[in-house]
Amino acid sequence: MPGSRPGRAVTFDVSVPRFLLAKSVGRVSDAVLYGGLSGVSLVDQEPPALPGPDWVRLDVVYGGICGTDIGNLTYSASPAMEPFGSFPAVLGHEILGRVAEVGADVSEVEVGQRVTVDPFIHCRVRGWAESAWCGSCRSGLHATCEKAGEEGPLTVGGHPFAAGTIQGYHRSLPGGWSTQVVAHRSQLFPVSSGLDDRAAALMEPLAIGMHAVLNTPEPDPGAPVLVLGSGPIALGTIWALRATGFQGEIIGQIKRDHEAEMARSLGASSIVRPGDQAREAMVDTGASAYMPLVGDEVWAGGGFPLIFDCVGSKATLSQALRFASPRGRIVMLGCAAEIPKLDLTFLWARELQVKGFTGYGTERFRGETRHTFDITHDLLLESQAPVDRMVTHVFPLAEIRQALAVAGNRRKWNSVKVLLEP
Repeated sequence: MPGSRPGRAVTFDVSVPRFLLAKSVGRVSDAVLYGGLSGVSLVDQEPPALPGPDWVRLDVVYGGICGTDIGNLTYSASPAMEPFGSFPAVLGHEILGRVAEVGADVSEVEVGQRVTVDPFIHCRVRGWAESAWCGSCRSGLHATCEKAGEEGPLTVGGHPFAAGTIQGYHRSLPGGWSTQVVAHRSQLFPVSSGLDDRAAALMEPLAIGMHAVLNTPEPDPGAPVLVLGSGPIALGTIWALRATGFQGEIIGQIKRDHEAEMARSLGASSIVRPGDQAREAMVDTGASAYMPLVGDEVWAGGGFPLIFDCVGSKATLSQALRFASPRGRIVMLGCAAEIPKLDLTFLWARELQVKGFTGYGTERFRGETRHTFDITHDLLLESQAPVDRMVTHVFPLAEIRQALAVAGNRRKWNSVKVLLEP
C-alpha cells in the first residue's frame, strides 16, 4: 500500500467482569478504568487496507477524547446503546487526518490534503444500495441510521461490515486513536489552510452545537438564552449561536475561571456559577421563587424561553425544567441517560418543549443545503473565533492512560479538550 507503515492503536473491549470492576473498585482506582485492569490496550496496528475503490486511508493528525468516551470507558453511560456498537474497537470518533491513499473512484480529495471525518455511519458506508437506505439516511440525518444494529453488505477483511452507529465504536471501522484510519469518501471534508490543526480537530464537537442551533427555531433576540455546561459542546453552542447571527443575550453557566474566559471569547454575554449566581440570573428575568412544603424552590413568572443543556445530568436537567419559562424550549445536547427520581412536573405544568440532538447531517442555512461540517468550517473562517483555546492538553498515543485521566478529571487538571497526537 502506498505510504503504508506499521502503527499503533488504542483498542477497547467490553465485558461483564470489567463492568463490575469499574462499578466497584473503579471508584477509587484509575487502573481499573484506564490501566491494566481495564479494557483499554495500546496495540500494534497493521496499516488498514481500503475496503473498496471509494475509500480513503488517512494518517491521523489528531484524535480527540470526548466526554462520551470517558462515560463509556468508565461504564457510567447507559447500556441502552450497546447493541449499536461492536467490539473490540479502535476508539476515537473526533478525527483530523491527512490523506495517505485514495481509492480508484475517489476524486474529491488528494494525497497530502487535510480532512475531517464525519464518523456517523451512513447506509451508503455500510454498503447498501440507495434503494435500500433507511429513512434517516435518505433524509440526510444519518446520525440516527436505522440499520445501525445490523451487519451491512460491505465486506471488510473477509467479514461482513459489523453493526454500529459511529466510527470509533465499531469493529470494522477503526477510529482516530490510532496512527491510520480508513474512511469512505462521503465521510471526508477538506480543511482550508486558513484553519490550524487544533481548530480543525474540533470540527466534530463544534458541529454538534451547530446542528442543534440550526435546527432550533431562531431565539427571540429580546430574551436571554441560557447555556448549561462548560465543555466543548457548551462552548461550541455559544459560538454557534453567535456565528449564525444571534444578537441577544447569552448567559453561560460555567464552573471554572478559564472556561468562563473561553465562553466570553466565543460570544457569551455574561457568566454565572451554578447556585446563587444562577438563581440571581433567574430573578433578573422577572421570576419569583416559592418554597413547597417539601423539596427545592420553584419559580413562577419570568424564566428562560430557550435553554441548552450541554451536560445532561440530574442537576442540569432539573434546573432546566425549573428555569424554563412557560412554553419554553429545552435543547438536550448532554448525553443524559438513566436519571432516577427526576421530577418532570414542570414538563407538563409549564407546557415545555424538550428536544434532543445527536450528531449532524444535511442542513438548510443561508438559502443552501449543506452538511453541518461544511457550514461549521466556513463559519470558523468567517468568525475567526479562537476555538483552538479549547485544546488544553495534547498527548502521544503512548501516554493514553494519562490522557484519559486528564480528560476524565477536569476539576483537577483544568482540562477542556484533550487531543491524542499519533
